[in-house]
Amino acid sequence: MAMLLAVAAVMMARADTAPDGAPTIVRLSSLDWPPFSGEGLPNRGLTTAIVERTLARAGLSAEVTFLPWQRAVATGLKAPGHAGYFPEYRTAASEAQCLLSAPIGSSPLGFAERVAAPVTWRSLTDLTGRRIGTVRGYVNTDSFDRAAADGTLTIEPAVDDATNLRKLAAGRLDMVVIDANVLAHLLSADPDLRPLRTGLRFNARLLEDKSLHVCFRPGPDGEALRRRFDRALAEDRPDSMLQASRPAPER
Repeated sequence: MAMLLAVAAVMMARADTAPDGAPTIVRLSSLDWPPFSGEGLPNRGLTTAIVERTLARAGLSAEVTFLPWQRAVATGLKAPGHAGYFPEYRTAASEAQCLLSAPIGSSPLGFAERVAAPVTWRSLTDLTGRRIGTVRGYVNTDSFDRAAADGTLTIEPAVDDATNLRKLAAGRLDMVVIDANVLAHLLSADPDLRPLRTGLRFNARLLEDKSLHVCFRPGPDGEALRRRFDRALAEDRPDSMLQASRPAPER
């Protein structure tokens, strides 16, 4: 019985094979994180388009479910029939739980600030005492997350980036950790945030230009799927799409 259960668990973790010779379906989870991913975006977001195109090139078919971030991670890693999730940063934490694909793009990660209250900093210790908004469940950079965990930085987690930006504009935060593309998109496309765009901007100093990846579920099937995905990705150059969309930080 134990052997049968083990075999069943392995089979449920594999991508499903469609009937009649159709492409194998790879089930992945993601989140609403414009412009990178989201059900209501053109092509369901830049990274979604890249992932779907790469899987198609590999002879596979993507089935993407959009969920709140922590549920997207849990679903991708644990739900029967799911192969992983995206987009994920490469950090010590993600490397411990994922088989990360080759990069599918990049994310200029830094801070939003108020135009009327700019922040000058060179190291994270310069930010001691600042009220910094983060999104609950997001990894940022290894050094930032360590400084937040040991109390060097004062962080206030929120449910999403939009909530953080409203708190920043109201003076309840001094800075917000955010991707430059996400900030630009929200301030231009979200009708509730558009009135804030003249008062908020991206800080001149990046935390890090993060690479974006698909997190495949660990195991032999996940490793085989990652190799197949990476081979197809190598035939394409998706990073140029994201590089071209990146707003230059103000200096």
